Amino acid sequence: MRIITFGDSLTVGYQTPTDAYPSGKPTPYGRFLPGLIGPSAEVIVSGVNGELTGEMAMRLGRDVIELKPDYVVILGGSNDLGWNAQPAAIMRNLTTMYERCRAKGITPIGVTVPSIRGFDSLIPARQTLNQLILDYGRTRPQPIVDLFTATAEPETLRLAERFSNDGLHLTTDGYRMLAELVSREIVLAQDR
Repeated sequence: MRIITFGDSLTVGYQTPTDAYPSGKPTPYGRFLPGLIGPSAEVIVSGVNGELTGEMAMRLGRDVIELKPDYVVILGGSNDLGWNAQPAAIMRNLTTMYERCRAKGITPIGVTVPSIRGFDSLIPARQTLNQLILDYGRTRPQPIVDLFTATAEPETLRLAERFSNDGLHLTTDGYRMLAELVSREIVLAQDR
């Protein structure tokens, strides 16, 4: 089974050096997947720091479709939101990627963007984008991982401190959580 994790710095597993994590070494969630799914899983991490969903869509053919994976996990939109892109425009890019993959027999797994910590005014745009991603998954045969809900504080909707490396990126625990959520979706998809 071939799985490609596809996206931006959250796919790279970027971490800013902190007192708790001084090396700042990336911990891509894709590295945890073989241990969760089994040794037959080949995982290719295809993340680019700072990438926008339009850029992801442009490299999708080369970095995903040509490699003919069974599954592609698509996580993008955080950087677009940082540049004040409209959630509907971001969703058009995500939809294009989901549909191109599905047309080639690749099962796309969408992921909602996580919340942030320290920038509360930016949370509503994330909620809007994430609702579009979740709605898409409900209306099509599309697995969706709700990373936002899994890693946010229910009372504040901020990225939970345990999962926040620098307010935007995840800690190793956060990336491990994402891998666990993705592995569950893959197991469920195989059972269908």
